[in-house]
Amino acid sequence: MSTQKESKINQLLQSQPSGVVLLSSWLSEKGYSLDLQKRYRKSNWLESIGSGAMKRAGENVGVAGALYALQFQKDMSIHIGAKSALAYLGKIQYLEFNTKKVFLFGGKNEKLPAWFDQHNWEVEINYFRTSFLPSDSGLTSIDQTTFHLKISGAARAMMECLYLVPEEQHLIECYELMESLNNLQPAKVQALLEACTSVKVKRLFLYLAEKAKHAWFNYLKPEKLDLGSGKRSLAKNGTYIPKYQITVPKELENYGQ
Repeated sequence: MSTQKESKINQLLQSQPSGVVLLSSWLSEKGYSLDLQKRYRKSNWLESIGSGAMKRAGENVGVAGALYALQFQKDMSIHIGAKSALAYLGKIQYLEFNTKKVFLFGGKNEKLPAWFDQHNWEVEINYFRTSFLPSDSGLTSIDQTTFHLKISGAARAMMECLYLVPEEQHLIECYELMESLNNLQPAKVQALLEACTSVKVKRLFLYLAEKAKHAWFNYLKPEKLDLGSGKRSLAKNGTYIPKYQITVPKELENYGQ
């Protein structure tokens, strides 16, 4: 390989953090032609991990490194959310958490690329495409040694957990998670609730926050929220909560009493 091409690959590797996926489409935009990419693979600078995606040769790249590529090379909103985000944020120390399962959320029209979907990340990927919250609201940034990643902040992650009730998430566990969120900022919570389009999520969030007796709950303004009309049942033969017009499991209503 010519000195010029070696210099170009060195520039690339120095400009990008280690442990991340490099997308072929993004490399092309940066001036690395498909032919040049092919040469880099042939010269063992890069390795393919699927159609249109590569990594540094010899590196181990996990889900976080793949998400980095989606977020910062492809400008997608796909992120770690729900219980997985709360685990990253250190909110689940006292609960059993299956680290072999990762919850991802993205926009209604955002499909996981084939290379992501088909690659073995050694974890179970649970991906949900939703629009019940704005794609850029309630996110935070976490450090992953060589790069940073956008994930759901605590309030958004809690709402994503409630979005998954009851099919993918137990409501009682949601209450246990809510109990750990004693330092949320009410103004940010209020803004997220006002932006949320899911009546179920809003009613459950208010109910659980009030039940947990969080101080920040007293600063919320439920009267500004569209809580819809009609009753919502989330458990058979459960307990009806008139204030929020929801039926919840009896063991939840009796929890802690």
